[in-house]
Amino acid sequence: MKGWRKLALVSAASSAAFFALLWASTFGWNFLAPSYGGGPSRTSPEKLRETVSALAAGIGPRDLFNNNKARLGRAEEYLRGRFRAACCALEEQEFYAAGVKVRNFICTKKGFSSPGEIVLVGAHYDTFNNPGADDNASGVAGVLDLAEYASGRSYARTIKFAAFANEEPPFFRHEGMGSAVYAAAARKNGDDIRAALILEMTGYYSDRIFSQRYPPLIGPFLPPKGDFIAQISDFGSRAEARRIDRAFRAASGLPLRTVSLPAWVPGVDFSDHRSFWAQGYPAVMFTDTSFYRTPHYHRPSDLPETLDYGRMAALQDGLKAALDDLAGVSAGPGMGVKSASASPAVSPASSRPGPL
Repeated sequence: MKGWRKLALVSAASSAAFFALLWASTFGWNFLAPSYGGGPSRTSPEKLRETVSALAAGIGPRDLFNNNKARLGRAEEYLRGRFRAACCALEEQEFYAAGVKVRNFICTKKGFSSPGEIVLVGAHYDTFNNPGADDNASGVAGVLDLAEYASGRSYARTIKFAAFANEEPPFFRHEGMGSAVYAAAARKNGDDIRAALILEMTGYYSDRIFSQRYPPLIGPFLPPKGDFIAQISDFGSRAEARRIDRAFRAASGLPLRTVSLPAWVPGVDFSDHRSFWAQGYPAVMFTDTSFYRTPHYHRPSDLPETLDYGRMAALQDGLKAALDDLAGVSAGPGMGVKSASASPAVSPASSRPGPL
């Protein structure tokens, strides 16, 4: 009996040690990771704040449930006006979900020399019965800022700026998810989407040690502070992620962590990029890592004042460089060739769309 007792104690101690190490691995332990040093940005933090405030404070919860349908309609009107002001061709993709007509907004900037090749930038505009400043007014603000930036430029490839309905439960991974409707239609139409960039919760940051958590076993290699933006890809989108990473880092001081992981890792496919993966399109997600960092996830406290608009502006600087590189700044009618110095893009070579 003593032998069995000893074996049981050893087994219990080993199990406890294993789970303790597993728990510890959900924290970041790379204390040498660079921190954000601040500095001027080409993007206006105040304009990003205005967009987030208009959606999260001026409109509030926006979904099909909890008496929020009218506010969802107000969000649609807001998006319609902002996209039209960006001078791109606006399409509203209508479909039914839970017996209600909803819509994706697709704002197209047609490419000059390779119009059949598409770069898509998107974010969902619905919420989980909360103000949704970070989730996902921050992502929508980023998409609208990029659409306005692109309106004054000409690109080789076509760019589509998208605002998707119904990313939140009960539609996530189920019928009626807006991005899934769009991606399935794109595949059926034979659309040549070379890269999809999804902005999902991009505004919450923290300089506190151990403010950042991770899925098990990943933390030892990553920073302990939530002061960076993450770019998440699956293995099939690694080439696009690497290219975006290079352009982003050359234009922004905001620390970027690019990670390629299998979709089964918790959180890796938790947004609209999964809809493009499902259709065989390369896609990445830019995120502040959602519930791995922010304490306001899906709560009434997800308010505009909790976001860091300086870091959001630095993020936009990097995204503009990545967009210029992916879509290829081009000459169009009445426009000269855009030089690298006129853009956050990293080199003259980035003014031509390379193979994706």
